[in-house]
Amino acid sequence: MARDLRLITDEQWERIEPLLPEPKASPKGGPKPKPNRPCFEGILWVLRSGARWKDLPERYPSPSTCWRRLRDWEAQGVWLAAWRALLGELDAQQALDWEECFTDASFSPAKKGATQSERPNAERVQSGWWWQTARVFLWECPWRRPRRPKSRSSARRSTR
Repeated sequence: MARDLRLITDEQWERIEPLLPEPKASPKGGPKPKPNRPCFEGILWVLRSGARWKDLPERYPSPSTCWRRLRDWEAQGVWLAAWRALLGELDAQQALDWEECFTDASFSPAKKGATQSERPNAERVQSGWWWQTARVFLWECPWRRPRRPKSRSSARRSTR
């Protein structure tokens, strides 16, 4: 039995799809552009897993195709609208755990006397789309989810 490995539902895609421009064939020829949905899901896979682009599973378009599509959407200003739509849909379904967060050491001081003017390693610098995506997730979404009650087992452990 084949398993559906989609990261978003058809209903979620219906809300996101109109926000993304249709890919156009190159005037120089070449292969037909890949559809938006597998590229979008490939981008989500990288965001969710934290993996490198080159580790993208074969069920998605090539890593360079997904990366270029993300770059183009960011340049056209449509990536954040699609990201907001997805987060809004997930929030409406109560599929997000707003108590989880992530930390990043990008603002840690330089070690071993490195100067502030030292140029950062290009491999370690996160691109603009990554920071904007994280900002929308962390600051623009409502934090109205109630806290989950602690289990009794944790209460027993804390009294000892």
